[in-house]
Amino acid sequence: MRYQILALFFLMAGIAYVQRAAVSVPAEQIAKDLAISNFAESMGFVQSTWYCGYALLQIPAGRLADRWGSRTAIILYCILWSVTTTMTGFSSGFWTLTVWWFLMGALQAGAFPCAAQAIGQIFPLNERARASGILAAGMLIGGAAAPAVVGRLLITLESAARSSNLFTWQLLLFLLGIPGILWSLLFAVTVRDRHLPARPDTANTIPLQIVFRKMLTSKSLALLCAQQFFRAAGMVFFLSWFPTFLQKTRGLDLKASADLASIAGIGGVIGSLAGGWASDLLLKRTGNPRLSRQGVAVLGMSLCSLLILASLTVSSTTTCIGLITAGVFCATFGGVSGYTVAIEFGGRQTATVFSIMNMFGNFGAMLFPWTAGWLAGRFSNWNLMILLFCGIMAVDAVCWALLNPRAPLFPDPPPESRK
Repeated sequence: MRYQILALFFLMAGIAYVQRAAVSVPAEQIAKDLAISNFAESMGFVQSTWYCGYALLQIPAGRLADRWGSRTAIILYCILWSVTTTMTGFSSGFWTLTVWWFLMGALQAGAFPCAAQAIGQIFPLNERARASGILAAGMLIGGAAAPAVVGRLLITLESAARSSNLFTWQLLLFLLGIPGILWSLLFAVTVRDRHLPARPDTANTIPLQIVFRKMLTSKSLALLCAQQFFRAAGMVFFLSWFPTFLQKTRGLDLKASADLASIAGIGGVIGSLAGGWASDLLLKRTGNPRLSRQGVAVLGMSLCSLLILASLTVSSTTTCIGLITAGVFCATFGGVSGYTVAIEFGGRQTATVFSIMNMFGNFGAMLFPWTAGWLAGRFSNWNLMILLFCGIMAVDAVCWALLNPRAPLFPDPPPESRK
């Protein structure tokens, strides 16, 4: 069942990422319809609050996943965040939009700690990078498809919105909540407790205060969190401002910018699959986890920064998108290592360790949309977003160069201690 379970998490990841784009693609229309002033800064703030909620609930959501098991937790989380996606369509102004979008992010916080726990539970060591790469590919396919899917849905829904006296983006939010609820029902029917059993000993044998004390004194965990902070801060550019960036710097309309944003996302999908395969192959052939995990990440983040920086120097939109797509490929090629190391490093507290790492990542993701929007608005230069992105990815490469987790933070107890 492990590949069937992974396929379902792959599908969940895609759905979750499409739902995340429900506000970013029609951001300008939402601001206009709700009479929100200072478009770049205000909508950047709204998108940042999603990541704030997502970050703040990472640890509670991960801890509950360790206690309840990933099966029970993910079914509950997915239903709740899908309902909240729909409820965001009832927003009547800036603050109601902000509150609903914050809650949607908070409820989606448990998605990937649950998936990471499941991978660590059902996949052997030499298959975890590939499994992590497949999970990441689901996220990236969702992220890549989201601009095109959401853009086309918005166009399709225009006439329906006029006839129902609703805004187009409101109908969009109603529709995007449905797939998550259907997925939860499918997962509940397909995956039984015996396929993905809860492991109560993993959470209950270690008091929470001991878990956090050990985490706070781990240099390896600090660097793992730092790399996730910078990587997530950079990569959220493609889920937040990238379509608008193309519109402002290349003169593209909404449909064209959405389609080109999706092309860059496809590079990310291929990179995550290739990175997982290459990492496991290197581990198998060399037996060197530092080379196969850390080395792959350093190479990927460094090349990403250089390639996307080069995109600023070309006048051709096609060449620019090609360079950006290659950069995204490199970032996701190396980014698989973050999930894989968290799974291996977490040991029997995988969901909690992963959620700690992901919390810091989403604090980074929370800061980027607002910071990038402020830079573009303050200096009337949207290219500053690219310079910010490249600097962030270069720092991320440095974090990986210093990161070398040698053993699980919470290793499994010896067999005799479990009796």
